[in-house]
Amino acid sequence: MWKKCKRYTFLYGKYFSNHLKVMMEYKADFFIGLFSVMVQQFTALFFLKIVFDHIEVLKGWTFYEILFIYAIAFLGRSIHHIFFDNLWTLGWQYIRSGNFDRLLLRPVNPLFQIVAERVQQDGFGQLIIGGIVLTIASVNLEIEWTVQSLLLLFVFIISSGVLFVAINLFFITFSFWMVDSLPIVVSVFQLSEFARYPLTIYPKAVTLIITWLIPYGFTAYYPATYFFERESMVAMALITPAIAVLSFVIAYWFWNKGIRAFTSTGS
Repeated sequence: MWKKCKRYTFLYGKYFSNHLKVMMEYKADFFIGLFSVMVQQFTALFFLKIVFDHIEVLKGWTFYEILFIYAIAFLGRSIHHIFFDNLWTLGWQYIRSGNFDRLLLRPVNPLFQIVAERVQQDGFGQLIIGGIVLTIASVNLEIEWTVQSLLLLFVFIISSGVLFVAINLFFITFSFWMVDSLPIVVSVFQLSEFARYPLTIYPKAVTLIITWLIPYGFTAYYPATYFFERESMVAMALITPAIAVLSFVIAYWFWNKGIRAFTSTGS
């Protein structure tokens, strides 16, 4: 097991270093992509600010509390965006074209190959914005950071990233039966927008769906509430890592089931 982990770490390092070399060859593309994502995220925050210029609180939630939730969402999504963005292309780039057959012929996990074959530089913009927003929100909320709380924040952000990956992996796996399940993945991914806001503002049906059925609520809302000292939410926040691990186990099990059902398109 240790040798296998060491091998995959070494392989990913090689893939990643090659991606960096390519990105540095086209610096203009890198910075344009970085800037465009930052502008996109700033636009969302700008409209949020406009809303709160007209209201002081939203069902008991202040502007900076919601900003903090946004920050967790940005940081979690940046992990998915940077390292796992290639999952979106499974249907049209690998299965429809017949390229997935090539992955199966290699003595390396096909999921690892798909993930490693692309690093999305745009995600670094999301990471930067998330860090800036988190800093601004935590200062205004007067959150006192300790080693324990910072460690927990790190665990929550990693868990958020794992959840984004797990949910995306689960629904993109339908491509093994449908050839390309991207429309389904895009539709499901839109639900993640709900997790940027307090779930208490939604009807119970929506809250149940994005908490237990498609657990986007654990990508931002529940982890963020831990730092707001809302006792009723602490337990939900603390189970976030367990939900992330369970979600990924289910998604990976479904992925393996999809591979066993895979039939080459013959392209």
